[in-house]
Amino acid sequence: MARTTPMRLVELMVLKDDVNTVISFLGKRRNFQFQSKADAGSVLPSPSQDKTDDSENQEKAQTIEVVEKKGNEYADTLAALKSACQFLGVSIPSGNEAEKLIFEAKELDEKTKENAKNILSSVDSLKTRVDEAAENLRRAKEASEEAHSFANLKVSFEELDHISFLSLRIGRIDIEKLPLLKSELGGRCVIVSLSDESVAAQSKILVASSKRARFSLDSELKKFGFTNLEIPRDFKGVPDDVLESLKKQLLEAEKSIAFLDEEKNNFARSHEKMLLELMASFSVKSQIEETKNALESTKLVYRITGWLPESECNETLLDLDKITGNRVAVRVYKPHEVLSVISGKEKVPVQLKHGKIVGAFERLILSYGSPIYGSIDPTPLVAIFFTILFGIMFGDAGQGLVFLLLGILMAKNVVKVGGWGKFAPIFIAIGISSTIMGILTGEFFGNEEILRPLSRAITSLFGSPRDQILHLMPNEGKKSVLNMFLFFGFTVAVGFFINSIGIIVNIANQFALGRTGKAIFGKTGISGAAFFWYVVVFALRIALFSHAPALYDWVIIALTLFCTAFSEPLSRLVSGERPVLENGLGGAVIEGVVEVLETVISYLSSSISFIRVGAFALAHAVLGLIISTLTELAGVGGIAVLLVGNGIVVVLEGMIVAIQVIRLQYYEFFSKFFNETGREFKPFAFEFK
Repeated sequence: MARTTPMRLVELMVLKDDVNTVISFLGKRRNFQFQSKADAGSVLPSPSQDKTDDSENQEKAQTIEVVEKKGNEYADTLAALKSACQFLGVSIPSGNEAEKLIFEAKELDEKTKENAKNILSSVDSLKTRVDEAAENLRRAKEASEEAHSFANLKVSFEELDHISFLSLRIGRIDIEKLPLLKSELGGRCVIVSLSDESVAAQSKILVASSKRARFSLDSELKKFGFTNLEIPRDFKGVPDDVLESLKKQLLEAEKSIAFLDEEKNNFARSHEKMLLELMASFSVKSQIEETKNALESTKLVYRITGWLPESECNETLLDLDKITGNRVAVRVYKPHEVLSVISGKEKVPVQLKHGKIVGAFERLILSYGSPIYGSIDPTPLVAIFFTILFGIMFGDAGQGLVFLLLGILMAKNVVKVGGWGKFAPIFIAIGISSTIMGILTGEFFGNEEILRPLSRAITSLFGSPRDQILHLMPNEGKKSVLNMFLFFGFTVAVGFFINSIGIIVNIANQFALGRTGKAIFGKTGISGAAFFWYVVVFALRIALFSHAPALYDWVIIALTLFCTAFSEPLSRLVSGERPVLENGLGGAVIEGVVEVLETVISYLSSSISFIRVGAFALAHAVLGLIISTLTELAGVGGIAVLLVGNGIVVVLEGMIVAIQVIRLQYYEFFSKFFNETGREFKPFAFEFK
């Protein structure tokens, strides 16, 4: 079986003048994962490969010292460029477009820095003018609103204020508080709105009350947040020519904003490419500085350690020699030569390498956890099991063709659904499996008539023709019900096979990792597998051949359960660990009883769990029958019922079936060998940020 990609720890001694070039090379190559500071330097003294005999460089590798690091001077410019893009409405790319820009990013020279300075200066100037125009527009709107608020006041405020029995107040109040104010003071004073309440956040009002109530009036108004306005004594209102002048000022301010918006759009269109290229260059440079500042170094030499796939090691190191003019000292270590790995302090990064189809299923593995380095890569098995289980549960030739077509269109980038393009091979795989299962059950968008000629033609080759190759729906007759139960038995057999593969994977992994005791004993070791397989054979002998249980049956079952129950002390005995009974004999007995119960229950539940595969297949057939029946009953509207019904089934039931398949993989298959997780290989790569 395929195992995880072999890795090597690489130590580079790079001169100060070459470190930027090396980091840039590694960031664009995307195959080097930096070792953490805590683990750096923890290697055995004798390297497995040494590309230089320069003892001076080797001595530096062992006695490296950390010097004071500088700040990242490019981060501020990068932030300014990002702010400029946001102001201009230039969308920052992602995905393949961003990767291309990063890969083609130019080296930061004086000309590039000058271009960045000039374009940022132009953007700042434009932004200043836009801000000034926006402020002018705000002021023009406020002046216009103020003027219109008093346009209808035709009596001079001085004359009103001299009325002996009236106390007048003009001011502002929040529009939301105005109804409450009118309700509170409506019986004691008159409140006149002076502004358009439908467009203003604050209402300008005139409040009139008797002179005797002026003090209580001021107190009440204050409670509601009323703000007095200073009104000229001879003010009568706003003349029409003033209103017209303010209206012109408002129009001019709006035109200025529109003109600047057009200028901003033109600037964005003409400078978009340059802005993104500058962002890519400064982004790469900024990340180089961040990475460099995190490295151990002396005044002249930088030390870089990290993990590299073995298959890419020679080519990468040769290219490093070329770009540095053979000025880099290299040492390569196997994982078992790294002290931090031997001690368990550091886990070797795990890389999974597959083609496009199997690679699309990697996220199902990594979302659960990364396999341990050196163990079997379960991705091909997951790809096969996921495809088969989905097809069994979602058997319909028409709906399967929908998934197949969708997968092809996603692979060709004709249909873009967020970041789901990378899962196009999965849609293609489940589309093919669902179509095959649909042909077997004779279903095409829930209709059992369309594929009937094909089913009869195929079955006639092996005997008498039948309407369906595999008939799931039970009808009258014992044979039909028996066929349905046989199908459920088939799904349990599929579960037995998947569970067995999981156990075999665990046994192989434990032997590969040098854990002989765990490989032989335990629930998912050889003893547990022997118990599981023998009980299944034992049950089939009784059910199918009416064999009576014999003494040797109980002896074999008891022996396998004993080895499983006392897996921990037996493993310690085989591995040479002492004491064998770590928690004493009493603790071992209690743990053994619990282990036996857990083993029996887990194997029973993991086998029965696969009955859901048959249940969902039957449920899917029932839904198809319901849609087909409703389509016939709907008459003229049958096409709409057919489209809507199948659409719901494809989307909702497709999601439910996918979730159930993932659940079976996680809880039944992965649980057999995913006892601990590894560390995913995440190579250093420049990001467009």
